[in-house]
Amino acid sequence: MSAKKTIVLAEVKNGELRNVSFEAIAAAKQLSNGGELVGVVAGESVQSLAGELFAYGVDRVIAVEDAQLKHYTTDAYKQAYLQVFDKEKPEVVVLGHTSIGKDVSPRLAVKLDAALISDVIALEGDEAPIMIRPIYSGKAFEKKQPAAEDGALIVTIRPNNIVAGEKDESATGEVEVMSVDITDLRAVVKEVVQKATGGVDLSEANVIVAGGRGVKSADGFKPLQELADVLGAAVGASRGACDAEYCDYSLQIGQTGKVVTPDLYFAIGLSGAIQHLAGMSNSKVIVAINKDPEAPIFEIADYGIVGDLFDIVPLLTEELKAVLVSN
Repeated sequence: MSAKKTIVLAEVKNGELRNVSFEAIAAAKQLSNGGELVGVVAGESVQSLAGELFAYGVDRVIAVEDAQLKHYTTDAYKQAYLQVFDKEKPEVVVLGHTSIGKDVSPRLAVKLDAALISDVIALEGDEAPIMIRPIYSGKAFEKKQPAAEDGALIVTIRPNNIVAGEKDESATGEVEVMSVDITDLRAVVKEVVQKATGGVDLSEANVIVAGGRGVKSADGFKPLQELADVLGAAVGASRGACDAEYCDYSLQIGQTGKVVTPDLYFAIGLSGAIQHLAGMSNSKVIVAINKDPEAPIFEIADYGIVGDLFDIVPLLTEELKAVLVSN
């Protein structure tokens, strides 16, 4: 495979680059086959973020700055990215398989007449890498390559799967601040009000403590939150728990919620419906706690505890406190 000019679309959240941006750079290095690697970061004032992109290995950074890019909207970001692509003519584009990535990537693919391979969790091989993605709610995997060597390719990568490269703080490079012409927006974001949870961001968490209908009430989530606090973890939930109003929908994990791949996932009071498994089955280690020994969650769990969560979780929390204090 010849060298390919590759663009990484970095994602910004609360004024900081998301970790998936650095993972995307690692994937882009494999896909570029030694070609130029260009980081693109968009927002109202984002030039200062270029240094981190250089630290993870891009050759050049384009900072796309416009007041209309302060908050993500489909139309504004699509227009901005297409103007960058028109100037740079990339052969490969890599970005995170996040809510933003899932929204904008198919639109970019249509405009560029590009192949789109989404939700990639691993790449095999150095030359013409094979991309691996989960299918059937994580029960199987498929390996894909673009059919044509000469067409454009857009790839989205699932967060927390591809390992970011080592950070080199001394790395520098050329930063271009690019102005774009954004017009005819169908929607404008006036303000973003974010609920203050005080917890760890679910989509970036290395450890997640998730509850299902088995927690029985909103108060039933309190033992889970205490366990999460000890572990520095995020709290998540099944759709069933959210539908029952035990917790906010922002915590929902699954086919219609967030897709997460933490190092450690506690599934507590969760039966293991296929819709939930679609959002967490690729977690590195899964610990299930359920009083039903036949619950489907035990089929994918690495460790299982059969019993009442209201007895087990407080005991587990106290034991972990003791272990962590002693260390």
